[in-house]
Amino acid sequence: MGISILNKIKVLGSNFYDAVLGAEPPKIYYDPKGKIKDVLEKLPQLKQKYRPTPWLSNTHVHLLYFDIIRKKTIKLNYDRIDQLTMQDGGVTAIAWYGYDLAPETPTIVIMHTITGTPESMRELVKDLHEYTGWRIALCLRRGHAGLPMPVPQISLFGSTHDLKEQLIHIHNLFPTSDLYAVGSSAGTGLLVRYLGEQGTNTPFKAAFAMCPGYNTEIGFKNVHPFYSKIMTKKLFKNFIDPYQKTWSHTASLKKVLASTTLEEFEKEYYEMAGFQDYQSYCQAINPIYVFENVKIPLIILNAEDDPVCSIKNLEPYKHVIQQMDNIAVITTKKGSHCGFYEGFNTRSWAARLMADFLKHY
Repeated sequence: MGISILNKIKVLGSNFYDAVLGAEPPKIYYDPKGKIKDVLEKLPQLKQKYRPTPWLSNTHVHLLYFDIIRKKTIKLNYDRIDQLTMQDGGVTAIAWYGYDLAPETPTIVIMHTITGTPESMRELVKDLHEYTGWRIALCLRRGHAGLPMPVPQISLFGSTHDLKEQLIHIHNLFPTSDLYAVGSSAGTGLLVRYLGEQGTNTPFKAAFAMCPGYNTEIGFKNVHPFYSKIMTKKLFKNFIDPYQKTWSHTASLKKVLASTTLEEFEKEYYEMAGFQDYQSYCQAINPIYVFENVKIPLIILNAEDDPVCSIKNLEPYKHVIQQMDNIAVITTKKGSHCGFYEGFNTRSWAARLMADFLKHY
């Protein structure tokens, strides 16, 4: 009798603790008759509660920890960085980790965040390598990490033309390596756009998109105002200020410099991305126009408390997703933006899920 009461008290205490933390099982949106169901059933994390690190249950504290503290404390030295010249003379790069592994070792191709660099992506690179034992190829976009910019062109969401050239470089180096793809934040735009353009014609066996904005034409409207202003200043610092000579003949530069939010910046910078107007830029960049043509297995992860890539952006596409047999969207109550920390040692719940999913293919 006493043991029974003690057990009930423990359960009540645990439930109260979880309620305070916001710990809940993930929600899953998918076609129950689809091919992806078999793999979802093999992922134990999806059957358990995601419990955020106790002191990171607040969305803003979680994000600041990820963006300010975690990025500076993770130690990792890349094996090499290959600087690549694109067909039009522009410059991209690939940062490698696990480069000297056996040639047939699988390779995870990572598409980084909006201002991503090898340094800012160290945690995801390190985690995915540790969980899989695979090689990591971080594909750097034009203008990132201080790359030279001989051709005046940048893109917040990347270029599928550049990505295809980077994939050729990877294949030439490791022709027997199976390829997998991971997109983080803005990198998901490039990932899904590429997958939608290519359909079945892609070397990737499976892909994972963490914290996407879905429709790039409206996604920035839902960014928390504080982060929108901060991130716009980061865009100036990373892509405008170091390349003033490059942009000196850009007619729309004044309008771009006058922008104070991500939404304003994205609507004015199309000339810098190599387009004559905003409409043609959107037609070429927005992943949502080709989303339904994604053919390989894809998991998308969103946190419901993400202040940057709002869960509101998912709403218009839930119905479509639940009719696609190769795609699943996972949402968690907590996790903020790209953090998803769990436990007292603050490890990424998301990276563990990515690795487990990709290993099934």
